[in-house]
Amino acid sequence: MISLSGLNDPQREAASTVDGPVLILAGAGSGKTRTITYRIAHMVYNLNMNPKSILGVSFTNKASKEMKERVISLLGKKKARGLTLATFHSLGVKILKEEIHLLGYHKNFSIYDTSDQMGIVREALKSIKTEKTFDKKQILSKIGFLKNKGIMSEEFTDSPYFDEDDPYDLMVDYVYRFYQDKLKFYNAIDFDDILNLVVRLFREFPEVTTKYSEKFQYVMVDEYQDTNPLQFELIMGLTKTHNNLCVVGDDDQAIYAFRGADVTNILEFEKNFPGAKVVKLEENYRSTMPILDLANKVIQENKNRREKSLWSKMQSDVNPLLWLTADTDHEAQVVVDEIVQHQGNGGHLGDMAILYRSNTQAQPIEDQLRLSQVPYTILGGQKFYEKKEVKDLIAYLSVILNPKDQIALRRILNIPHRGIGNVTLEKYLALSDEKEISLFDALELDPALDPRRADHIVKFTKIIRTFQEKFRHHTLPEALSSLIEEINYLKFVEKCYDSIKQVDRRKNDVMMFVESAERFVKYNQAHATLKNFVEKLLLQDSQDDQDEDEDDDVRKNEVTMMTLHSSKGLEFDTVFLVGMEEETLPHKRVLQLGEDIGEERRLAYVGITRAQQKLVMTYCKERKLYGRKTARHKSRFLNELSNHFTEQDRTTFGHLTEEEEKNYKSSFFNNLIDGLE
Repeated sequence: MISLSGLNDPQREAASTVDGPVLILAGAGSGKTRTITYRIAHMVYNLNMNPKSILGVSFTNKASKEMKERVISLLGKKKARGLTLATFHSLGVKILKEEIHLLGYHKNFSIYDTSDQMGIVREALKSIKTEKTFDKKQILSKIGFLKNKGIMSEEFTDSPYFDEDDPYDLMVDYVYRFYQDKLKFYNAIDFDDILNLVVRLFREFPEVTTKYSEKFQYVMVDEYQDTNPLQFELIMGLTKTHNNLCVVGDDDQAIYAFRGADVTNILEFEKNFPGAKVVKLEENYRSTMPILDLANKVIQENKNRREKSLWSKMQSDVNPLLWLTADTDHEAQVVVDEIVQHQGNGGHLGDMAILYRSNTQAQPIEDQLRLSQVPYTILGGQKFYEKKEVKDLIAYLSVILNPKDQIALRRILNIPHRGIGNVTLEKYLALSDEKEISLFDALELDPALDPRRADHIVKFTKIIRTFQEKFRHHTLPEALSSLIEEINYLKFVEKCYDSIKQVDRRKNDVMMFVESAERFVKYNQAHATLKNFVEKLLLQDSQDDQDEDEDDDVRKNEVTMMTLHSSKGLEFDTVFLVGMEEETLPHKRVLQLGEDIGEERRLAYVGITRAQQKLVMTYCKERKLYGRKTARHKSRFLNELSNHFTEQDRTTFGHLTEEEEKNYKSSFFNNLIDGLE
């Protein structure tokens, strides 16, 4: 007998209701996985149901694996045998392996990865002559978007997503058709085809729908608020012969509209499945009550939502904090200073997370963590110093500092493009070996070795020598800015990307790298040499590449940085939610387009509910955006909620006198400098 006595009353009700449609509204931290696990165990062990008749669907392999492990721990392997616990896509592949021949494919089809897909797009673009260059990634992304909307190649021009005046859409129309024809010819599908083809099977072959609906008599779906129209249609097909559908989700955590998720699927569950039972899980096992009080107040302002209110037995006299900071750099300083103090008091860095609305907010904080020698990891995003443009500039600085750095030299020899290709490079590498000199010395020794490239090689080596002097006699940011201008790097960036949005983002990364040099000078003064700057950057990079076999506890002792989207499902003892201000959260783009800010509010709610014990929110008086300082204001999401958090003006360092503040800053900067020596 599997006892349900360890569940709270709503959890027990959800776990014991097995027939008919059931909606489990599971608030953040309310124990939904435990509830689903016990529901499956109850069905198999207590009600003696055939495990083969039960299907559990989730979005990620991690969630599917966790559920399987928990069910096995309750039932044992023998009793659990036959259960199907899968992701939407792995379930789709299982169905296609049996039925895809009905659509004209062979059963031994291939699934193409991104590089295979890009190969077909490249082939399509080569097959059509055009003077304009198109971004292959952008085209492939649009094709994936259309597939997730269930729009086939022949339907694109009649869809609301086609603009006949947009040259990209015209090209997508051609490439999409070419792409699908090639996939069919190669007997291949891509990741986005999986659900499309299953839904097509269900539409065109009702007997296939009946077959799988009769096979899976009980269907459970996790994170139901994240389902898109295709997944909804798949679920409808799987429950065609019965009404035994149990979905688990939280409309307050619906934050993936940009991926095609449709929150109305959960909001209109009873309409789609009449007679449905709704069970609310509102007891939170993660956060203290002051944090939940704030979360409840923030989300209650959303009009189109299901009424629920999280509560917890964990009381606390520690209120969430809201820090007013001077600017972007100061925001990073006060957050990292708090982390350094936590570490100094013996605290575990793995208990702390820094969350932000956009990846562009990460760089100043990342910079500050590096300066303070605080280990960190970035989830769901690329580290700033691993971005292509930043690595290009670091390579230039490395060669200026040490022309014998052959790896860095080979990276930048043809960046921006100088026509110095592999043929020319091989000649100089041979000369380098013959004379037993460095590659750079070989370039200087005989620039006419390849006569067609001689002028470019002379110009390149002269730039390196000129800037060796400039970095000696000018400040780090001045010399760096001059280098970027000299090599016309921003113009090079413009030529690399077709999308204006991408160009702007990459240019912003370049400007932010200059700002990181400014910060280095600000904190290190007399020690702010090119040598110290480059060594600091390269040392941090070598420390980032930790051995994968290293002990988990050691690797996890680092601060986690991520976007709010990436934070869903995670929890941390202490959370820093930075940028709680207008035009950051809610995002400027949403406000400009006049879109519903409900999803932005849900993002704030998700961020707040990641915190277990301590929540610190920040906003700036002004923020540097694309190189310009702009006045900022507190997020509307916090308006009239001041009694649910404690606001502190960190621009004046609280209660410190002017002399104490001066000493504090001096001590803080000296500690940073000591760490660099």
